[in-house]
Amino acid sequence: MIRSERGSGSVLGVAVIGATLAVCAAVLLAVGAFAALQNTQNAADAAALAAADTLSGRSSGYPCANAAHAAALDGAELASCTTRDLVAAVSVERDWAHLDLTARARAGPPESR
Repeated sequence: MIRSERGSGSVLGVAVIGATLAVCAAVLLAVGAFAALQNTQNAADAAALAAADTLSGRSSGYPCANAAHAAALDGAELASCTTRDLVAAVSVERDWAHLDLTARARAGPPESR
């Protein structure tokens, strides 16, 4: 007696659709993480520039307070801020999908040789 293969196509179809959805979900998660990391780096860059502008006299206020404000505008939190002469170095943090993202930036005049 020969067994029927009737219905095996639908099982294969469900398996292919499930695998496709799993791959799409993984790709979307990776792209989202990359975008969040880039946004965190943008927040660090903006915070460092805000602090350096304050150090140079271009902006008023306190360098690290301005850096914290600039980071907050991008949805990040200032983790550290150090200044030396006209150079500011900052680190910012952000939580994305239960991941802690961190970025660092430095801003100031170019180094002389």
